[in-house]
Amino acid sequence: MKITHLRVNHLENPIGYDVTHPVFSFVIGESTGKKLQSARIRVSENADMTAPCYDSGARADINGLAFTTEKTFAGGVRYYWNVEAVADDGDCGVSDVATFEGGTAAREWEAPFITSPWDESKPPVFVRDFVVRTDAPVASARLYICGLGLYEAYVNGEKAGDEYLAPYCNDYRFAIQYQTLDVTAMLRPGENTLRVPVGAGWYMGRFTYLEEGKLNHIGGDRFLLTARLEVRYADGTTDALVTDERWRCVPSPVLESNIYDGEVYDARLEDESETVQAILAKAPKAPLVERFSPPLRLHESFAPQLIITPRGEQVLDFGQEMSGWVEFDCDLPAGERVTLHYSEIMQDACFYRDNLRTAKAEFTYVSAGHAAHVRPHFTFYGFRYVMVTGVTLTQENLAEYGFTARAMYSDLARTGRIETDNAKINRLIENTIWGQKSNFVDVPTDCPQRDERLGWTGDAQVFCATASYHMYTPAFYRKYLRDMLEAQRINQGSVSNVVPDFLAAGREKMGKPPFPIPCETWGENGSCAWGDAATVIPATMYTFYGDKALLAETYENMKRWTDYIIWLDETHCGGARLWQCSFHFADWLALDNPEKTSLGRTESYYVASVYYLYSARLTAQAARALGKEDDAAYYQKIADEVLAALRHEYITPAGRVGIDTQTALVLALAFDILEPQHRERAARDLHKALEKQHMHLNTGFVGTAYLCHTLTKAGLTADAYTLLLNEDYPSWLYEVNLGATTIWERWNSLLPDGHISSTGMNSLNHYAYGAVAEWIYRDVCGLTPAPESAGFARIDYTPHPDKRLGAIRASYDSASGRYESAWKWEGDLVRAELTVPFGCTAKLGVPAGFALRRVDGNAADTDMTLEPGKHEIVFAQL
Repeated sequence: MKITHLRVNHLENPIGYDVTHPVFSFVIGESTGKKLQSARIRVSENADMTAPCYDSGARADINGLAFTTEKTFAGGVRYYWNVEAVADDGDCGVSDVATFEGGTAAREWEAPFITSPWDESKPPVFVRDFVVRTDAPVASARLYICGLGLYEAYVNGEKAGDEYLAPYCNDYRFAIQYQTLDVTAMLRPGENTLRVPVGAGWYMGRFTYLEEGKLNHIGGDRFLLTARLEVRYADGTTDALVTDERWRCVPSPVLESNIYDGEVYDARLEDESETVQAILAKAPKAPLVERFSPPLRLHESFAPQLIITPRGEQVLDFGQEMSGWVEFDCDLPAGERVTLHYSEIMQDACFYRDNLRTAKAEFTYVSAGHAAHVRPHFTFYGFRYVMVTGVTLTQENLAEYGFTARAMYSDLARTGRIETDNAKINRLIENTIWGQKSNFVDVPTDCPQRDERLGWTGDAQVFCATASYHMYTPAFYRKYLRDMLEAQRINQGSVSNVVPDFLAAGREKMGKPPFPIPCETWGENGSCAWGDAATVIPATMYTFYGDKALLAETYENMKRWTDYIIWLDETHCGGARLWQCSFHFADWLALDNPEKTSLGRTESYYVASVYYLYSARLTAQAARALGKEDDAAYYQKIADEVLAALRHEYITPAGRVGIDTQTALVLALAFDILEPQHRERAARDLHKALEKQHMHLNTGFVGTAYLCHTLTKAGLTADAYTLLLNEDYPSWLYEVNLGATTIWERWNSLLPDGHISSTGMNSLNHYAYGAVAEWIYRDVCGLTPAPESAGFARIDYTPHPDKRLGAIRASYDSASGRYESAWKWEGDLVRAELTVPFGCTAKLGVPAGFALRRVDGNAADTDMTLEPGKHEIVFAQL
């Protein structure tokens, strides 16, 4: 037996998070047994696990998904823990030791905020010299710190930690995260120096499209720092230093920094010849809290190809669109400048970035006259191409500069992988992954490159299941939902269109009143499908990870949002159990609107009412899972009433959906709005709607998310494959054929000749339409979570092969263990393989148009359960 993936609050070896009530999880593999008989969790303050401060004892009620102890744990203490487990056949194992350590309560810091006497045009580096005792070894040292807008900390010239853009993206009205850095190994006996440069970031810099993109100071207008360094010695004594007027300020080499515009770095200011005393500053309005954000780190590296364009531009092509930056080596005379200009596409073989709108997306380095490794510090870019000015590049000298693109995204474990016999489909799947990586920069953004980069809830909602197949997401979404809830609490439960809600905060900064509720024009909150992120994401997290503590924490999001819709219905819509007010993005960017607007042709109130039904159902299910039976009964009653109203309003007595768009039919089938006897007709109508478009889709953000899965559910899997494999416009492979390495915002972001279709709102790195990957995992590969289960402890395995794809292989490291699924065609037979992990089962189903021949070499029934282990299943095409 092997016990792996030890996590606390869904993080590996976390430090600086609130771990008062930790949730422990783990995965068991390579066991001769089939299921867990008992497990034991021990926690100690000693690395050798002696004298445990908590011992659960062997318990049958501990599983690997989530276990919360009755004991609370203190902040500022490093705890060690492990797991012992016994399987049903007596096989047993002991895990390696993992750690967790909470932050220390900010109120205990006794560390005021400091600032510099300069205005914002002169960013400071905060500096503090200090002495470490020489008469006793350092046992541990922790730096509790928050710099605003962004900061990096250096001890004796070395960067503390491997995270970037801390303290991350916060809603500065409600809470600001601080970080805990382990700097034990960085200290030396005697003299030491702590340096903390700061940049504008989301807190101070230009951000959002409000005021024509000129709004800044959303969080505040001063560079700030608060910090406490605690040094514990082996003799049991402790020294501490805090931010105060003994700190000094030197001018920062980072002259300018901005999320949209980039950074200017003048290395000549590294000499620190000018110094002034720091001054005390007023603390921000929002309290400091232990961190929620998973680390934001650098990941893949890419080397460039040099292009000299017809205009003579020097352009580096890194071959992959990503979020992050470019680093390089520089040894130029003092005062010489190198500027990098970032973009995501070339046009007519020349550098192009008009679709970035007002975002400058540049990095300028001014040399100090000595060799240096150069990188940005307080910004990030969405890019594939970089134009270089200030130096002359050739194929011969390119290597001397060492230009390297570094991908930056939240540090989430990769969990899902798919490979097919079709190279273009493989590229599409990679595009969905890179769309996620590029837009998981602390919050799930819409795009990483233009003057936006906001956490749009609609995009997050439709993609969250795909994201959770690709990567291990619960800690990431937990932070997002926490930001969402803070705004819900002051907004009658309504959900912001973007989270954190920089639009409302920006209007507040501008002195403008919030939009009314409900808002019948494009406001800042309350749209269907966007606001429903409050119910869909928590429900998805429970389905994927089975953590009831997380579900209980996010249940307030669900309840407040659903209650808000009910309030709108009863106050503004006559209590008809239809959502017929407010502005809605609905089927955003669908192609079926003859007026060619961004709003699809599917009636927005129909889409809103479907989501009314969906959120009520999800809230009822969550309440039931949490044992809140009264809530469950209430929200189920609401859902039943909404379903009846939808059928009365939008379904004819003969069973015809009253709106003839692809999206309307998809939603009617996906959410079981139709009576069972009418579903076959709707499936025929959906097929006809596709035929009318010559077997192409014209759906938008809502319809596309459910399209292929609904086609499979309706017995039209062949149509779903046709849509997947189409290569002309509009289709997923249309993008691939035009060189896409991420997912586009629009089906026609590029025209067939490669020219960009528009510049007003056009991103080549949006992930919403990448939700098709969920269908590939679920239905093509058969890795469908069973509705009565959670955490993938049970799946409904019904793969859906198609000869046009040839073969597929997939793996998914679920919260319960690794599933592996594969199938390939052998004449009219399909040979499938499924590996079921320890403690899990798979209910075997047979796809439409096939018969079951054998399971593990034996004749088999069509209704059987597969136990842990590797299985071979043979289907015959009828």
